[in-house]
Amino acid sequence: METIESFCDRHEACHDGKKWALENCSTMDDVWQRAKPEWLIWIATQDGVLDDKTIRLFACWCARQVWHLLDDERSRNAVVVSEKYANEEATKKELDIARDAAWAAEQNVAQSSACDAARGAALCTAWASARNAARDAAWEAARASAWASSREAARDAEWYAARGVALINQAKWLRENAKPNF
Repeated sequence: METIESFCDRHEACHDGKKWALENCSTMDDVWQRAKPEWLIWIATQDGVLDDKTIRLFACWCARQVWHLLDDERSRNAVVVSEKYANEEATKKELDIARDAAWAAEQNVAQSSACDAARGAALCTAWASARNAARDAAWEAARASAWASSREAARDAEWYAARGVALINQAKWLRENAKPNF
C-alpha cells in the first residue's frame, strides 16, 4: 500500500495539497474520500490511479455535463463512440474516426467560448487512444466541462459558483463510480 508521502512525491503534488493530505489523512483512501474536488480530480488523473475504462468513462461523463452546448453532431458522436470504446463496444478504428470528425468540428466552427470549451471536452474524450492519453483526456475534459458550465453564468460570482458546482459533481462521480488503485 502506497503512503501519502510517496504518492505525492511520485506525482509531484503541489506543496499545499501534500501538506493538507499529510496533516489531515492517514491513507490515500482517506485522501480520496476527503480531498477537495480539484485535488481529487488531479489524483484521479494521475498515472495508475484508475483503470483505463474508468478514466475514459469519467471523461465522457464530464463531456455529457455540457451536452447541451455540443451543437455539432460530430462532437456528440465522439463522446458516444468513446463510451462504447470504453465498454468494448467500439473498435480503435471507430474511435479514431470519431476523433478525427470531432477535430474537424473543432476546427470549422466558431461559437461562444462556452461552446468552444464544450467541444474541447468532447474532443478530449475521443482523443484518448492510449492509456496516458486517456488520463490526460480525462483531466482536460473535466477542466473543460467545468469551465463551459461556468461560462454560461453572466457575472463573476455566478461563474465561480457554477464552476464550483461542476467540480463538486465531478468529485461526486469519481467517489461513487471509481475504485482507485492505491
